[in-house]
Amino acid sequence: MGNRHADQPAEGLSESRLLATPYAQVAAWVDDAVRRAETAPDVVEPLAMSVATADAEGRPNVRTVLMRFLDERGPGFVTATTSRKAHELAAGPAVAASLTWPAMYRAVRFRGRVVPLDRDEVDAYWRSRPWASRISAWASRQSEPVGSRAELEAEYARRAAEFPDRGGEGDVPLPPFWGGYRILCDEVELWAGRRDRLHDRLVYTRTVDGDLGAADAWQVTRRQP
Repeated sequence: MGNRHADQPAEGLSESRLLATPYAQVAAWVDDAVRRAETAPDVVEPLAMSVATADAEGRPNVRTVLMRFLDERGPGFVTATTSRKAHELAAGPAVAASLTWPAMYRAVRFRGRVVPLDRDEVDAYWRSRPWASRISAWASRQSEPVGSRAELEAEYARRAAEFPDRGGEGDVPLPPFWGGYRILCDEVELWAGRRDRLHDRLVYTRTVDGDLGAADAWQVTRRQP
């Protein structure tokens, strides 16, 4: 493949510019990415988050979801509770996740454990989804094999007929097999690109009980790139 690495003309991240809490820093970067996505073509899915779990043999699985929640408690995502990721998280709640914006030379890594989202939170988010996305959730048995694309589209058509679009939030009920998770973080790393690969890696590590918004719960260290 050759050396395709581009030397980053990026500003990096210094301790003096790091915000006081992991939540404040991550939220600021997410806001920056969302704004850039609205005006530039180089950030397509600013909330795309890779989530890594492990199976019963300890083999890792990673997939991309959309970060649908972010507050002081931690980032969150939705999924079918019958999916492979859900089964692996039920067996062992340890998780790692990352947000990456290559065009901005920035990334965020989360490490911790998951807890299920409250059903009220899931339902509120569910009602905000477009009708077609809600139908897709009913039609897909996430992670299970399917014989063909035609089978999947036939199930979508069946569910669309069962729950027709009348323009209301309650047109499509929340499936019993659909939920989500919040990551309770023990570590949050901010990666910022620099020239000559001397990148910045600043890490918040939780030292006492406290959420992402508690400044006194976190210690900041720098890691070598």
